[in-house]
Amino acid sequence: MFFDTDVVGRTHFGDPLSSAHLAVTLASLPLKPQIDIVCVGTDRSTGDSLGPFIGSALVKRQEEGLLPQNVTVHGTIHDPVHALNLEETVGQINAKNRESTIIAVDACLGRVKSIGYISIKRGPLHPGTGVSKQLPTVGHYHIIGVVNVAGFMEHVVLQNTRLSLVIQMADVITEALTMCLGNHLSEAEVAPGSYQTI
Repeated sequence: MFFDTDVVGRTHFGDPLSSAHLAVTLASLPLKPQIDIVCVGTDRSTGDSLGPFIGSALVKRQEEGLLPQNVTVHGTIHDPVHALNLEETVGQINAKNRESTIIAVDACLGRVKSIGYISIKRGPLHPGTGVSKQLPTVGHYHIIGVVNVAGFMEHVVLQNTRLSLVIQMADVITEALTMCLGNHLSEAEVAPGSYQTI
């Protein structure tokens, strides 16, 4: 169990600067040249789809040249990392026998006043604790988004979480990871002197 001392950054998705806050926090961490982002969750539960949505968005950013090839994304809507294959995924990352920083991403349940908050924490993610599952830990750091209330019938709560909230939180986290790890001099960037006045 991790306490507030392990939180290195926290913001609410509704803050207009939330992505920037998270990106600055990520940039302050001692990240290695190789990055593995493990997006944990499933497409079978609305509340638990935060990780897969982020994974799919990051893969798209990489295809567009906005995220470099030293970043490896695990877990998407079409190919999620969940309870049944998490151990295998962690094994595959370790089998590469290369030094990398692993950042795990997952949804979680919390207090009512914490819904919508996104935290970056030191240490590994302990997935499944909100629904009483014992799963392998993963990550040197982890990002969690509180999507609903904990304490009663967690499976039902996750399945009845608003998709709108999950997508908005996924957008914020995706943008933060892209801002921190992305190719900042991409083709999408406007060349100096090419601005047009209207």
